[in-house]
Amino acid sequence: MEIRQSIPPILRPDLVNPASFADLCRQFSLSFSEVDVKVTGISMNTGDIRAGDLFVAMPGLKTHGANFVAKAIELGAVAVITDKAGEELLGELSVPVAILENPRMHLGALAAYVYANTPGNMPLLFGTTGTNGKTSTTYLLEAILRQLGRVTGLTSTAERHIAGEVIVSRLTTPESTEMHALIARMREKGVTDIAIEVSAQALTQLRVDGLHFDVVGFTNLTHDHFDDYDGFEEYLAAKARLFTNAMATKGVVCLDTEYGSRVVELSEIPVVTISSRAEILADWNLVVTNEIPGKTEFSLTNPSGEKLTSSVPLLGAHMALDAGLAIAMIVESGYEFARLQEVLANGIDAYLPGRTELVSPAGAPSVYVDFGHSPDAFLNTLSAVRKVTKGKVLMLFGADGDRDASKRPEMARVAAKGCDILVITDHHPRFENPASIRKTLVEAARDFRPELEIHEVSPPEAAIRLAVSLVKPGDAILWAGPGHQDYRDIEGVRTPYSARAEARAALKEAGY
Repeated sequence: MEIRQSIPPILRPDLVNPASFADLCRQFSLSFSEVDVKVTGISMNTGDIRAGDLFVAMPGLKTHGANFVAKAIELGAVAVITDKAGEELLGELSVPVAILENPRMHLGALAAYVYANTPGNMPLLFGTTGTNGKTSTTYLLEAILRQLGRVTGLTSTAERHIAGEVIVSRLTTPESTEMHALIARMREKGVTDIAIEVSAQALTQLRVDGLHFDVVGFTNLTHDHFDDYDGFEEYLAAKARLFTNAMATKGVVCLDTEYGSRVVELSEIPVVTISSRAEILADWNLVVTNEIPGKTEFSLTNPSGEKLTSSVPLLGAHMALDAGLAIAMIVESGYEFARLQEVLANGIDAYLPGRTELVSPAGAPSVYVDFGHSPDAFLNTLSAVRKVTKGKVLMLFGADGDRDASKRPEMARVAAKGCDILVITDHHPRFENPASIRKTLVEAARDFRPELEIHEVSPPEAAIRLAVSLVKPGDAILWAGPGHQDYRDIEGVRTPYSARAEARAALKEAGY
């Protein structure tokens, strides 16, 4: 039976100092009726209206938000902001209305005002963007800050953290109204430092507007999201927006992919650079010193030539580089390098859900569940698994439906090149035909490496069981794609599903 997954609630502070709607209108130079009200929240969605909210009615793809104003008022909205087109759709209202053209362009600033997320009243903000590694870097940032004794907040693809409280995420980067409510809640709970994962879509769709980051970081830029962006240049431009004076004060840029140097060129803010490649001249230099299952050791040299040695409880050189980026960002924010040398000497105490996560018991074939879903992510994780595996490496993966189809052949080629056995299955088909997605992947893999043992199996429950039957202790399975997620998206229904649980069940059924 399919069960619709409940969507995690939008988080807000328990108490908000009411803002005068009249004062807000004066702040944004808006004309309004003489009636004033007190505003305690802001929303653009009637599904999240709370009593005391300011409702922002904006034009949408199919209809205008002004058509829902009556419903918003019924649910407790006390004031409305809309544009001229929205005003024409409004009848007589019992609440004050102000007119603001292009309201989405101002939504972040409005939310910042309502929740008092203003300069001098904010925790330290760290923002990380990039194709791969931004989630890992965000978690590592939070872990290091926590080891420094700070009270931390985090918002990522997987989770929200508020002073130790963990909540499942709704979106990688929430809408600006939700983001500002979340930060206000973090402030209320005494959070001092916040690590935020910032997607390209969040920057394009203005979801982090109204925030000013103390330090931002760039991991890399590789083939992904070309369903949203017309190639690398447009994708790069979206990422580079984080490195503008309007968005941040300082930045740290990884140079290990070719687009790192482009970010440095485009940056409006002062940046320092980091690299793990000896041939690249960078301010910070990272060297991986040891890779073993469950741990990657590294040394990091700062611009003054001082060295820090540490480790991450994660598999792969790319994870160590993410840790190095996080450390450099923290130093750029004002923390002393000597303090980090001391605190991290015995390693970084971090847990990253679904990032090359070992889910198999001792004595069984190693099974790693990973969230990677791009060619570059496959390349890095396969390389990492290969380095710590004595026997064969089996790759199990599927591809997202209704998402960038242009990357699918390259995903299959990278997978075929890096493994000994390939099993192709389903992931989130959404509204696409899963058999068609699998066909594209299988054909690309076979064309690239005809001699490779390739299996096509659906559904993934059967695929992981076949995969387990094809390996033995000393071998490894890398199941890429599902990672931490606890559902599959099939024709718009989020069906409860856990790759980690399925992998453990398949191993147990096989006698491990």
